Amino acid sequence: MKKKNTGKTRHVVAWMNKAEYEHVMEYLYSKEPALQKHALHRISVWKGRFGQSTPVAVESTADLVRCQVLDSTGHLEASDLVLLYGMALVRFVNLITERQQKKVARPLRSLARNINIPEWVVNLRHDLTHRRLPSLKWCRKGCGFVLDWLHQEYWSRQMGGQLVEDWNSSSGEEDEEEIVKRHERDLLNRQKDIEAHKKVRELLISYGQEQFQTYEELAKQGGQHDVWPDASADLSWILTQIKHFATEARDIFADVSVQDGFLIPTAEQLESLDIDPSEDSVDVFAPCLPRVFLHFWLPFLKVLNSSIFINLILDKLFAELSNEPSGLRAYYIACWISEILLCNSKSELKALKRLKLSKERIFVNRLQFPWRNLISACVNAPCPATPFLLRQIFSDMDNPLPHEAQQNLLQVCSIYTQGYHGNSSPGPSDPAQPVYTLQNLQERLKSNASQNRDTHSSNHTPGSLQAPPTEELQEKLSAETVQERNSALRGSAWSVCTDKVPWKHYPLGKVPGQPEDPSYLMVESCSTFTVFDQQVELDQLPQHHSNRSVPPQTRGASGSEGLLWTHSDLSRLKAGLKLF
Repeated sequence: MKKKNTGKTRHVVAWMNKAEYEHVMEYLYSKEPALQKHALHRISVWKGRFGQSTPVAVESTADLVRCQVLDSTGHLEASDLVLLYGMALVRFVNLITERQQKKVARPLRSLARNINIPEWVVNLRHDLTHRRLPSLKWCRKGCGFVLDWLHQEYWSRQMGGQLVEDWNSSSGEEDEEEIVKRHERDLLNRQKDIEAHKKVRELLISYGQEQFQTYEELAKQGGQHDVWPDASADLSWILTQIKHFATEARDIFADVSVQDGFLIPTAEQLESLDIDPSEDSVDVFAPCLPRVFLHFWLPFLKVLNSSIFINLILDKLFAELSNEPSGLRAYYIACWISEILLCNSKSELKALKRLKLSKERIFVNRLQFPWRNLISACVNAPCPATPFLLRQIFSDMDNPLPHEAQQNLLQVCSIYTQGYHGNSSPGPSDPAQPVYTLQNLQERLKSNASQNRDTHSSNHTPGSLQAPPTEELQEKLSAETVQERNSALRGSAWSVCTDKVPWKHYPLGKVPGQPEDPSYLMVESCSTFTVFDQQVELDQLPQHHSNRSVPPQTRGASGSEGLLWTHSDLSRLKAGLKLF
């Protein structure tokens, strides 16, 4: 029996130092193609040093990242990308599970289960190998999961100095006992996470029940809902438990708090707080958190108002908003984001200190936010309130973006969300503002009509006020306008319609008399014939075979140099043309 070596084992690695390893790992998972290419070049150097002993994890990571780099170029078809991703995924599953095979072959699914690889990844490998190729979406999903798995199981472990021998391609079989122990550790960690989530939910539910009792007592006493009493003894005990447990479960508190029933209220909770739960009662373009609901959760947020938790809760809120929630959920997510940004506002902080209202805010001291990351998160989670949130971010940035960049970004978000990027309507006041939507066009027409009305009224005495023009007068075109438009359409098959047609009754793209049946626009019958079937007098064309037979004055008049088209050239061109 081989004696187990309890001493430290020295491992030879390809990277020069820990800094180079961190550098390559950061660039591999940066999602920036240029940085990923640089990391792939460094791995090529490593493979030259490792030789046949290159770790399977390093090779698999490089193969998958190379697929992402090629995918980002946009030069490859979807079918080509499926083959690239497929080969990388098949090699990963085969190489990872090959180390666990014994003399008696075991199924890949059981081998993958031992190392926490889900069954759907093995099924994806099976489809790529034996069945019809999966879609590009599933290949990208598999690539992303495998890269995360490699980051957790290999790259991060090296950072802690836990170099595992069995990652090397030349290593032998993995000890079965080690696999069982690792699997037990993972099960234990997952069980701890489940218990932690359960405890956090119980604490937040207890907190909510206590606050609802406080609100009911306040309502019975006829007090103001905006002025809540100090925390009771029971609530203080709950807050102490939350503060104590949050030191080791801050991420779990952020995850649970953004679920329905907590920071994101349900319709029943809103009704209990005398808040109208209907969607018509809120302004989705300018979210504002109800003061009662803010005071309801203010003690909880003040207990966890560290800079790390506030940034974490912002990330969670934007992540939830990117899932395209609907109704009140999206509105209250945007409300909490706006409230946190408002608490960090420079002007708001000065006003609060002057009015001594700092107790009504989540935090008082200004925090350092990753502003550009917030802009990216806000743009990647579009909703009706996106322009409003972007303006809050722009106004509080320490190093703001150029004004032109801000306006362009706001305009793009306004087009996408069908809202307005400014405090006023974009377009009616500025005739040079481009028209993006039908609403922009209608408001510009109203603005032009009002400007014409003001100009017309200024030419008269104040006593002779004119009534606003009717819609029929607005639709009537002047003779100068008709002449101008006809001159612009001269030579085309179109002309300006001067009939008195009530265009407001017809949708955009419809004309009077057009039926609903789309086949009305189809041609009843058509046939093709070559150009030679037409009666074209080719003999009338000048038959010049070369430039020498053309008089100099002819070339000068036409302004062309070189060979002219001959009769045979025209014949060949016309032979390839077909007309309806």
